[in-house]
Amino acid sequence: MLVVAPIMILLAALFGLAFLVLAIVIWCKIFAKAGYGWAFGLLMFVPIANIIMIFVLAFGDWPVQRQLRMVQQQMQQMMAQRPPQPQLAPLPH
Repeated sequence: MLVVAPIMILLAALFGLAFLVLAIVIWCKIFAKAGYGWAFGLLMFVPIANIIMIFVLAFGDWPVQRQLRMVQQQMQQMMAQRPPQPQLAPLPH
């Protein structure tokens, strides 16, 4: 048995832990940017729930998209209610 084996096991565990933390941060950031709570990213580490959440991200209506549509509708209503602006005649040369 080599003396290096416990060190290698420790390094492998540290790399695994670092990868896990990075994956958690990435998934939480993705869900937060989509308009969901960041904690939904933790569901990506729960069996079966992770498959469901992929489908929610792929095919669901994101809260961010709903907010954007609502703002666009409000802008269209504001533009429709605004009186027309007078047209300025071009300046003669």
